[in-house]
Amino acid sequence: MPEGVPRGHGYSLREARSTAGSFGLVATWSVSLLLAMAGMPVGAQTNPGAAIGTGGNGAGVYSIAGTVVNGLSGEPLRRATVAVLAVEDSHTIESVETGSDGRFSLQGLPAAKYQLTASKRGFRTAFYDEHEEYSTAIVTGADQETGQLVFRLTPSSTLHGVVTADGGDPVEGAKVMLFLVPPEHARPSGRGRGPNERIAQVDAATTDDTGAYEFANLAAGKYLLAVTATPWYALHLSSTDAGAKAGGSGTALDVAYPVTFYDSTTDEASATPIVLGAGSREEANLFLHATPALHIFVQAPHGQTNPNEFAIPVMQRSIFGTQVSSETQLTINPGLSNLAEFTGVAPGPYQLQQGNPPRVVDLDAATSQQVDPASGTPTVPVSGTLASSWGSALPDEVNMVLSSLEDGRHQEQLVAGARKGEFQFNSVLPGKWELHAWGPVGELAVVSIAANGAAHAGNMLTVGDRALTVTATLAQGVARVEGFARRETKGVAGVMVVLAPKNKAAFRALVRRDQSDSDGSFSLRDAAPGQYTVVAIENGWELDWSRPEVLARFLPKGVAVSVTESSGKTIQLLEAVPVQTQ
Repeated sequence: MPEGVPRGHGYSLREARSTAGSFGLVATWSVSLLLAMAGMPVGAQTNPGAAIGTGGNGAGVYSIAGTVVNGLSGEPLRRATVAVLAVEDSHTIESVETGSDGRFSLQGLPAAKYQLTASKRGFRTAFYDEHEEYSTAIVTGADQETGQLVFRLTPSSTLHGVVTADGGDPVEGAKVMLFLVPPEHARPSGRGRGPNERIAQVDAATTDDTGAYEFANLAAGKYLLAVTATPWYALHLSSTDAGAKAGGSGTALDVAYPVTFYDSTTDEASATPIVLGAGSREEANLFLHATPALHIFVQAPHGQTNPNEFAIPVMQRSIFGTQVSSETQLTINPGLSNLAEFTGVAPGPYQLQQGNPPRVVDLDAATSQQVDPASGTPTVPVSGTLASSWGSALPDEVNMVLSSLEDGRHQEQLVAGARKGEFQFNSVLPGKWELHAWGPVGELAVVSIAANGAAHAGNMLTVGDRALTVTATLAQGVARVEGFARRETKGVAGVMVVLAPKNKAAFRALVRRDQSDSDGSFSLRDAAPGQYTVVAIENGWELDWSRPEVLARFLPKGVAVSVTESSGKTIQLLEAVPVQTQ
């Protein structure tokens, strides 16, 4: 789950990528993958890459040097671009190109902390020792070893293929959607599905006149493919129009392509994952088969206040939880008792909504049919007010997100704005949901919810068959917890540092993470008031860190810290956090 951590220590690589676009850094909001593993000597007492400056104020001037290598083969990479960026705003300070031996050296740097990036054609642009949304910043200064870094770049992957239809004809203009399956450690078992813990669409492409598509510069991982298209020759007429055309001529052209998944199945649950290794180039071809288009009828009664208006029904389709546009057409014929007709409907699962608040019919369309919206599940409004756990002022505008915890639910995520502490979701299906809140600078922890006179810790709520009003208590981050991860007396770079709350019910909302920098330092930002334990775990990036029971064995050796509104903006740990091994 995203933690709303700003740049610097624990900065968001997504933000830094968009800022540093001149070096080929790619903006990908939803991809959090393990890209690079970098070894780095730490804790040395001298720095062979440093030179003491003699100008102006006599301040020390240092260098960052090392070798860029292929993360798979270890082969040095020539002509890779390496840049140092300011941690405050990711602006470029200096950049160089590696030589034939892969070596680079960035000279004349004041003592400070820097982001380090590298890019090369055919490789994934990365930050140094990148893990998910975190990386290791390089600290220059006296007694800091920054002259022998090894920067591992991972070859980028490519997925390509051809979409064809009946007779082997290429399908031009098909929309190919690429979805990323989050790694297992990013999908907490039995703990719900937060915004970054679900299958997410990461890219889309349109086929050319040969039916070809290509996705380049992909990270290694597991992907799913889905294709939507309309036969170029399709002619979708309403029942009335078709009957008026010479006894229904043209109905032979009333065809549609069902949504098709790799490997050419129309069943989402049977979609075959495509596993991309680093540097791989995989081919995934898809075949579309045109089937008779369906006609879905539903009553469209007059509006309650204006007899010239109709209660317009809506058909929606989702793919792996992402709502996609529908190619269906809607006709309302007042001469047929206000019967609304959806034409051009491809077979498959849909969600039909009508009314205010709407009833929802989960429709597995296999044949043309008339649907009674009254048979659907009624949705209810969920409204609420926001409160602060410590009485401090909340932002005027907050985005609220409801994430469904029900399996097989099309209505997986709903978004509503909260203005001046009030929000409303107009139509929510009954079931269990998680409530999330996002302010201008990141996530605001939902630490408790009160409904029907009872309050409970955490961000889960249950929606029944009646309108629900809740009070959601938010905990704003009020402090930054800083310290050092050390083994004995030496700082350790690249370890996962976790601020683990003792409040288990609100654990997922309050937990914070960072990655230690080259001197072992870390900064856990936006910590909300509460009691915590800080742990540092080497090689811990595959852990399901959002589950308290997984972190339990590390807690006894952690460092306790209390965050209050009177703690100040920065809490400096007085003792080092011992590095533990996963």
